Amino acid sequence: MISSTNKIAQDIGEPIRQELDQFDAYFRKQMKSNVALLDVVVRYILKSRGKQLRPILVFLSAGACGGITQRSYVGAAMVELLHTATLVHDDVVDDAMERRGMASINAVWKNKVAVLVGDFLLSRGLLSAVEHNEFAFLAVTSRTVRRMSEGELLQMQKSRQRHIDEETYYRIISDKTASLISTCCEIGAISATSDETIQSNMRQFGECLGLAFQIRDDVLDYTSRTAILGKPVGNDVREGKLTLPLIYALQQSRNGEVKKVLNLVKSKKANDKEVAYVHDFVDTHGGNAYAQQKAKELSEEAIKLLESLKESPYKDALLQFARYVVEREK
Repeated sequence: MISSTNKIAQDIGEPIRQELDQFDAYFRKQMKSNVALLDVVVRYILKSRGKQLRPILVFLSAGACGGITQRSYVGAAMVELLHTATLVHDDVVDDAMERRGMASINAVWKNKVAVLVGDFLLSRGLLSAVEHNEFAFLAVTSRTVRRMSEGELLQMQKSRQRHIDEETYYRIISDKTASLISTCCEIGAISATSDETIQSNMRQFGECLGLAFQIRDDVLDYTSRTAILGKPVGNDVREGKLTLPLIYALQQSRNGEVKKVLNLVKSKKANDKEVAYVHDFVDTHGGNAYAQQKAKELSEEAIKLLESLKESPYKDALLQFARYVVEREK
């Protein structure tokens, strides 16, 4: 079993290692600015870049759908700029002081600078599409920005309520998480082929992949140990989040239990003993098994969407990632 996201990023990125090296220089060029303060902040961001999973998905999708082109580099830069902008803005919204082990932009330069830097990154991504006449990319990413914003606001709205049903949960994670992964796969396909059926299949592939990834993440918060997950487990309970394992368990239980568990979760003050009680409740009522099965079904659906593509190292890497998202331990 693959135990590390860094390891899987290295493994699935192997067929496009040369393209990723070239992309790194291309991406840095896209982020340059003549404003000294902005340039300093951008260099700081580049120091803490993550695993490049989104550009990897763009290039693998392009390779699997016909071949990596210069358009693929434009598309990969767009989604990476969009993703980076959302992270900067999210840290402001969440008042987060750290990002990937480093102080967040808002912690170092305060909220005003962070918001403006996020705006700059978002505009650079959109302008990149305009400058290269990639209006299909622009349409896809604009829809994604809308969906991500709507998903975040819907979650805020529902967090004030006593309950979230399964349909609402799927809508939130679809818009917040799956939309960007879907965009990566669709843009990669658009950069390689004009076949609209293939483009649509890759969009759906990314959507299923993103949903499965988030559901597995939510299961791990109930089942993993801190040492394995790399972050405190039980965060969802402590933060008052109703995710699929808990939603299903609540549907299977008696009213008295429902009220007690909801009161604990919604208080956002659960201690370790109370968190353990909620975790036992979820496991006893089949919440973890149910959610894991849903993640597996979505992964299998994603894999089927690749059946029509020609065999290639790129397709193999995408298949490997589709299996990994439901097997990972962190």
